[in-house]
Amino acid sequence: MLRILAIAMVGLVVMLTAVDIAEARRAGGGFGSRGSRTFSTAPVTRTAPTPAAPIERTMTPRQNVPTATSPATQTRTANRPGFFNSFGGSMLGGLLMGGLFGMLLGHGFGGGIGFLGLLLQLGLIFLAVSFAMRLFGRGQSPAYSAPSASAQSSASATVPASFRIPRIGEGRGGLGVSATAASVTASAAAGGGQTDEIGIEQRDLDRCETILKELQAAYAAEDYAALRRLTTPEAMSYLAEELGENATKGLRNEVRDVHLVQGDVAEAWNESGTDYATVAMRYESIDVMRDRATGRVVSGDAERPTEAVELWTFVRKPGGVWQVSAIQAVAE
Repeated sequence: MLRILAIAMVGLVVMLTAVDIAEARRAGGGFGSRGSRTFSTAPVTRTAPTPAAPIERTMTPRQNVPTATSPATQTRTANRPGFFNSFGGSMLGGLLMGGLFGMLLGHGFGGGIGFLGLLLQLGLIFLAVSFAMRLFGRGQSPAYSAPSASAQSSASATVPASFRIPRIGEGRGGLGVSATAASVTASAAAGGGQTDEIGIEQRDLDRCETILKELQAAYAAEDYAALRRLTTPEAMSYLAEELGENATKGLRNEVRDVHLVQGDVAEAWNESGTDYATVAMRYESIDVMRDRATGRVVSGDAERPTEAVELWTFVRKPGGVWQVSAIQAVAE
């Protein structure tokens, strides 16, 4: 009985530990969808210089795509002559088969010299085959062509758009005019792999900032209608689930005084006629958790703002408006 109880206690501890780890991962990871790039890491930027948390809560199926091989490489591999593909392969196969049949009949490879003789003859055959491969392989090195002009031109990535950092004294007036060429270049150099394939404009960035503030306000007010308007159905389902969990625990998340400090585009692309834009945003806000019944602050500081860095992915259908499709935390 003691042994059974001990096993049951160990199982209970393991189960509780797994639940705690799952909850911590849920809180620190990302949710939503980034289309075909859901499971790929977005490029780092000046605003988010470290990789974001992976998206762990998503309805996008994970696809294990094998490493692609160019048709030219496949053709060269198929047509390249090799020792094992021609006469050498046939000769080696014949020797091995003959030796195996001889061993089964009790004669070995050379007739009665036993297993050690078999190993010795296999070693000699291996050396002979290696020498023949080197002999026949000379002069068959593949030729490599220099990169074409089109490939060199495509290597020059489009300089991504960037938010302008508010100057001291501007207060909370938002982003204002578009970024200067110098700040855009500096942001691209800092990010390294940022790409903008669809041409994000300043009005798009202004809209992203507006959505940031509107979504935080709707989340704090538990305004489900506003959340449905600002997010995709998938992202909305996760936000509604979090609000439901808070309500079950008797808590309410208060988020106010949201102020964007800095932001830039990590990557923007189009797939299947839909525009995607992953934007890194560093913002300040008063973010506290209160008791629903008493209003008492359970966690957070109701007087001083805290800073957060996140990657928000926005999606836009043809002729539609931007909506939030994914949010990922970035460790500072």
